[in-house]
Amino acid sequence: MSKAIKVYAQGGPEALTYEEMDPGKPSTGEALVRHTAIGLNFLDVYFRSGLYPPPNGLPLVPGGEAAGVVLETGEGVDWLKPGDRIAYTTPLGAYCEERVIAADRLVKLPDTISDEQAAGMMLKGLTAEYLLRRTFKVKAGDTILFHAAAGGVGLLAGQWAKHLGATVIGTAGSAEKVALAASHGFDHVINYRDQNFVEEVKAITGGKMCDVVYDSVGNDTFPGSLDCLKPLGMFVSFGQSSGSIPPFNISLLAQKGSLFATRPTLFTYIAKREDLEAGARALFDVVGSGKVRVMVNQRYALKDAGQAHADLESRKTTGTTVLIP
Repeated sequence: MSKAIKVYAQGGPEALTYEEMDPGKPSTGEALVRHTAIGLNFLDVYFRSGLYPPPNGLPLVPGGEAAGVVLETGEGVDWLKPGDRIAYTTPLGAYCEERVIAADRLVKLPDTISDEQAAGMMLKGLTAEYLLRRTFKVKAGDTILFHAAAGGVGLLAGQWAKHLGATVIGTAGSAEKVALAASHGFDHVINYRDQNFVEEVKAITGGKMCDVVYDSVGNDTFPGSLDCLKPLGMFVSFGQSSGSIPPFNISLLAQKGSLFATRPTLFTYIAKREDLEAGARALFDVVGSGKVRVMVNQRYALKDAGQAHADLESRKTTGTTVLIP
């Protein structure tokens, strides 16, 4: 019997309970894996709190990314074997010592990537990959604004966007986070608590503004994010850590310069096995080469997931956090 974190009623961090759970045996197309590290993300908070409804109802096991080793495979899984190092990202189910999972969601880890790196970057790194390489294809000469620059996705995206040749502007909420983002690829970092980020972007760009704004903050940065875009720019809303964006009339996009707006999710972008593999290869290559660094800044025992959630929500964490089973 292995241990897991479960949520029986959505609420605060105290809703996370640590208990025994039988992972079961793999069926056709599945694999039984033992986790060595598990990633922590705001998506976990959304499912725990009730902001996002769990797809299969309650109780739920939170967690969207992990790394570990294959223990056993079911029929039809001929490309994995016991002992293989793997990592994955799924909407739910990672907060446990062992689990059965669809094998087509697993990717093998190269020797250049550690288990903690993989556990802390699959969801965040694949998010950075699709945002920068597919939602809006960042290229040399582009100017981008990335909110929450000192967060897990932000620190990866800042480095990756700089590697792609963009001018990278970020926002962060403290002097420490500004310094952290500045050391991870951002050319300019705005402290949104002390500065008006729209006015600062205007000054930095000489009034030309940005080609794209990546916004995972939501309510607190809208509609200011739209005002940071040049005509025909793209607003990419991929999260809502401060609450949902309020409903708005679509004509607002016309008024602010015939803007494009999208609300993408990672799981649409990696629904096909070939897209998952391609995104993972790109991520492993850029991290393995050293062009993008993945720094694990916090570690908690799996049983202390409630404290990890509380620290994440109070913005006490930076970069990547992992839970250790």
